[in-house]
This record gives sequence, C-alpha cells and structure tokens, in this order.
Amino acid sequence: MAGNNLPKWILDLDSEDLEFIRKFVLYSGSLKQIAKSYDVSYPTVRTRLDRLIQKIELNQDMDKAGFVNFVKQLAIEDRISLDEAKLIIEKYKSEKEDEKNE
Repeated sequence: MAGNNLPKWILDLDSEDLEFIRKFVLYSGSLKQIAKSYDVSYPTVRTRLDRLIQKIELNQDMDKAGFVNFVKQLAIEDRISLDEAKLIIEKYKSEKEDEKNE
C-alpha cells in the first residue's frame, strides 16, 4: 500500500506509536509481553495504550472544530492538564455559542 493511501490517523502517529502498534500485533495484544519488552510496568503500558487510543480517536473525529482537537491533543501529550483542556474547550464552545446568538 502506497503512503498516500494510508489513513490519516496512521500518518499522524509518530515512530514510537507505530513501534508500539507493531509490538502490540506481534505479541497478540498481550500488554504483559509488551511491558516486558519495554522493561516497564503493566500500568505504564496500559497508560501508553490509552493515550494511543485517544490519538487515534481524535484523528478519526473529523466533525469537531480544529481548535478543540488541538487542545485535546495537547492534553493527550501531557502538555496541558486534562482539567485545563476542559476549561479551554468549554470557554471556546461558550464563545462560539455566543457568536451564533448575536
């Protein structure tokens, strides 16, 4: 499959995410085996998987505003807290709603 035929969600993943997916497939989804290969704890791998799932879901949700996706991505990457992301998104949506009502 040529690179331009790959889904956008795959193209937006970094090399570490792709390597994680490769290991996930090779280890038949065994998070314990993946944890052993990375020499980390099971909860660490579970958190990594959860963040990867969030990244994929975020990319597949094309109906939402680009700004909202940007803020969510910052939270997923731990650049801002989840609480801060929620506040920013709520403020953004509130302002968008106010603009509609003017």
